[in-house]
Amino acid sequence: MTEAPSARARVDGYLERSGLAAQHPRVVPLTGDASDRKYFRVLIPDAPSIVLSLYAAPFDVRTLPFVNVATLLAKMPVPIPAVLGHADDLGVIALEDLGDVTLQAHLGAASPAEHAALYRQAVALIAMMQRRGAELASAEYLPYGIAFDVEKLTWELDFFTKHFLEAYRGVTLTAEERDALRDEFAVLVRALAAEPRVLCHRDYHSRNLMLHEAQLYIIDFQDARMGPDTYDLVSLLRDSYVDLPDHTVQELLAYFLALKGLTGTEREFRERFDQMALQRNLKALGTFGYQTTARRNPVYIQYIPRTLKYVRDNLAQQPRFERMRDLLATYVEEFR
Repeated sequence: MTEAPSARARVDGYLERSGLAAQHPRVVPLTGDASDRKYFRVLIPDAPSIVLSLYAAPFDVRTLPFVNVATLLAKMPVPIPAVLGHADDLGVIALEDLGDVTLQAHLGAASPAEHAALYRQAVALIAMMQRRGAELASAEYLPYGIAFDVEKLTWELDFFTKHFLEAYRGVTLTAEERDALRDEFAVLVRALAAEPRVLCHRDYHSRNLMLHEAQLYIIDFQDARMGPDTYDLVSLLRDSYVDLPDHTVQELLAYFLALKGLTGTEREFRERFDQMALQRNLKALGTFGYQTTARRNPVYIQYIPRTLKYVRDNLAQQPRFERMRDLLATYVEEFR
């Protein structure tokens, strides 16, 4: 069996093909994300740097989700990194370099006014994606064929059970306990899956928004799909990586509803927002448990306490999920 080329060999192969190698660029590895992609910055003398995204395997760019969704988002348009080139057999995509400053990283240095303006910008981009996403709906774009349906939402909560409760916390569930928990999750899932669907980024949080030349750019959008209109707002405003005061959350929800022409529906929208947050934050705990135990990546442990607090506070405010809270509190002391 032929051995797969190393990451550096694939980078060098792309640079040779593109003609960039002749400019003697410097290649710098970048910190990756929770995916299996690897990233390298290519510093080119007297020219803008670029970023190479290396996939785990070769691909066909015509069917690659990232490129498909990028085409959709560019038509809206919303700010995303430009695709500059690709080498399908090497599993390499060349992207515009947006720098290193995520929204999360910038917040510590931002003034209160700048902080507020950036979050309003981020919320406005969600409203834009929802509005233009409806106008541009077409079977040629992958997100319109997949959704946060009962199967997907249930799978994510089962992922929480397996990777957070069992693998990370070491809980042993009996068949009866597992069924009882799934029954409570099913109530939440049915309510969310029944909501009208809009285009969702799916992972719209402070690490997937880059600040570049005073403008937020959206990255990591390849898993976009249809789902509740609260989904991306929950990702942004109940973010495991950033604390936002509840009054700020309320103000930003009101701003979103004003952009959508839905002023006066705040109470009903907030109820649906909190319901979506419960599912999304449980799913995040599953991801953090998986990264820690299966991928041996401890960096996400620091974000577990904030996410647990979101879930605890949310359960305390939603009487319809009292049974779920009681069951989870049996296994997770932070929920007691």
